[in-house]
Amino acid sequence: MRTRPAALALLIVLVSTLVACGLASGPNSTALTIYTARPKAIARSVVDAFEAANPEFRGRVRILTLGASELVHRVRAETHRPQADVWWGGTSQQFTQGIQAGVLTEARRDIVARVPERYRGPDELWLAEMRTAEIIFYNHTMLTADDAPKDWDDLVTPNMREKLLIRDVAASGTMRSIISALIARSGDPQVGYAYLRALDRNTKDYVANPSDLYLRIRRQEAPVSVWNLQDVLIQRGAGAPLTVVMPASGAPMLPDGVGKIKNGPHRDAADLFMEFLLRPSTQHMLSDKFFQISTVALPREPRWLAEVGLREMPVDWTTVSREESGWVNYWVQNIKNRG
Repeated sequence: MRTRPAALALLIVLVSTLVACGLASGPNSTALTIYTARPKAIARSVVDAFEAANPEFRGRVRILTLGASELVHRVRAETHRPQADVWWGGTSQQFTQGIQAGVLTEARRDIVARVPERYRGPDELWLAEMRTAEIIFYNHTMLTADDAPKDWDDLVTPNMREKLLIRDVAASGTMRSIISALIARSGDPQVGYAYLRALDRNTKDYVANPSDLYLRIRRQEAPVSVWNLQDVLIQRGAGAPLTVVMPASGAPMLPDGVGKIKNGPHRDAADLFMEFLLRPSTQHMLSDKFFQISTVALPREPRWLAEVGLREMPVDWTTVSREESGWVNYWVQNIKNRG
């Protein structure tokens, strides 16, 4: 008997719905979807280890790598029909947006317990897996240590004119947090804006993405930039001629987290992955191999952490979360490329 077009269309819709809800169970079907803002090498390393520990997931974990701000917009756009199970990578400001949009749900209690209370988001709807130190770095084939900046205020001195390349702020969670921290440290947004105007005067260009930033600094287009410590150390380990400067007044330390997406298609798998990610053994691997500053208690402090001489800048992240959007909009409309 020939299937009628209307019946065939209904069948296709039903099958699509089953797949979206995680009810399709073929050997090649997706069993877990992760949206991540973490570098591809880090995400792949963890997922490979997860699949090795859980063979039923081998080849069935889908990773979608997005910029942190892009990730927020995508998860919010999918609120009524979630496509992902785990949101991995983002600042407290971004996860706050997720909470306000109602896209997060609690992970299992044993998973939450892995993370100290001070590193849990409101209602424990997201967990800070790590902290990122925001630092200064420079190409040491272009500058000597004596000539390199030592602190944030050195970036706005006349001798730094045209020596800065900076990742474009609006699309970057890291840069949004850096400029917000630099505004917040003064206690007065107008003082912070004056600093950012001076920084803009010294900035040769705003770069579209981190890969271009590193490429252009290696090409000696300009010697100095700001970014997160973890990423710079990874680049240095791969042979880039970069030297880290731990600012004398301290580095903003951003909590960077992971959360379970509400009504995701593979809810139990999301818990399983988050449990694996927050194991001390996994975090120890990430610390040793990828210079991660974990919030989870580790058997020992990594040697590289003592070598960089970590100093923390006090930042009121609650205020930053509340004000960041307005501050960044002001920067875009009144400061960028007006120096």
